Amino acid sequence: MHHFQVKKGQLYAEDVPLAKLANTYGTPLYVYSAKTITDHFDRLTRALAPLDHLICYAMKANSNLAVLNLLARRGSGFDLVSGGELTRVLKAGGQAAKCSFAGVGKTRDEIEQALAAGVYVFNVESIAEMEFINRVAGEKKKRANIAIRVNPNVDAGTHAKITTGTYENKFGIALEEVGPLYARAARLKNLRLLGVQTHIGSQITEVKPFVLAVKKMLPLVRELKALYHIEFFDIGGGLGIVYDPALASGQPGWWKKQKKPPLTPATYAANLVPLLKPLGLRILVEPGRFMVGNAGALVTEVLYLKKTGRKTFAIVDAAMNDLIRPAFYDSYHEIVPLKQKRGGKLVSTDLVGPICESGDYFAKDRPLPEQKPGDRLALLSAGAYGFVMASNYNTRPRSAEILVEGRKHRIVRKRETVTDLLRGETV
Repeated sequence: MHHFQVKKGQLYAEDVPLAKLANTYGTPLYVYSAKTITDHFDRLTRALAPLDHLICYAMKANSNLAVLNLLARRGSGFDLVSGGELTRVLKAGGQAAKCSFAGVGKTRDEIEQALAAGVYVFNVESIAEMEFINRVAGEKKKRANIAIRVNPNVDAGTHAKITTGTYENKFGIALEEVGPLYARAARLKNLRLLGVQTHIGSQITEVKPFVLAVKKMLPLVRELKALYHIEFFDIGGGLGIVYDPALASGQPGWWKKQKKPPLTPATYAANLVPLLKPLGLRILVEPGRFMVGNAGALVTEVLYLKKTGRKTFAIVDAAMNDLIRPAFYDSYHEIVPLKQKRGGKLVSTDLVGPICESGDYFAKDRPLPEQKPGDRLALLSAGAYGFVMASNYNTRPRSAEILVEGRKHRIVRKRETVTDLLRGETV
């Protein structure tokens, strides 16, 4: 679900035409819909209402301050993976006491920063990390709240680069090793055993892997509650979105071709709440992509057309440094012209950027309306792992970011300049 719709032949973000934003701010340009973000947060909140729960938005998906502020004002917590992300949360109006700090390589500076700010919990990923947090907390005369991240060895059935819950991955502690590790942690005087956590991967589009992971964890969670009086069970994130264009265009019954309906918050909760409610624990969830993925679009302009004997290339001003997902994951994004053309033919097109890499593409052999230089296109579902993974490869300044709220919009990040990129360098 999102609020990018075609009205009167033009593509809008809520009530603002994207062509107007492109004319004003140039391209490439990231545009976010505030209503999409808040709608997704509200839908998940309602679905989980039978549980004592805390949504900790996985801000690595999109860490723009305005996006974080939207969620903070709705009471969201945050899932952090760096000290820099903690700084962003506090600057955006979030509360450290609602933050979980994840990641396999926390540094001394980050641990000290998080202890000083009063984060809710550290998610511990190794014995060495647990003992280091204990030592740093002791030096600061504090007790660190921890939860051990459990690897349940559940294959989420997602892309190999975003699965995290099997023994082939670097994350967490193997399920059978967790009991002795909690006993060891209980003897460390600068730690407080607050909960237990698991996370099996990202972009999971069916409920079965979540159910399997929770069921595998339940005996352990009950044991930890009895022995150490833990107060929460963090079931991680991973709730996927639909990148398929059929859903975005509202075609009824699109999912029948895939032989499964889309995974919604209601379906997610209907399967998990009955398993979790009897625990009598607070439940933490860490959605990222679900909140913001369909809330963003990358707007780009066609620079040139190039035809070879076999291919038609549309070369645009956006590139893999702006949106790396297609090059990195071979991912799919729906591509929609900002202005709709009637009766035009579709042309099998490779949509590519100007960077000197063969991997710099957004689509291959995609049937698109015939393009000409100056035409503008929107790559939808670019709100997660879009700008946040952008780079300055080829000394390309990163784009501006715009947040749309109804008929209003505002710049939430200015476009970089080459001067910005050279700052700090010397000959």
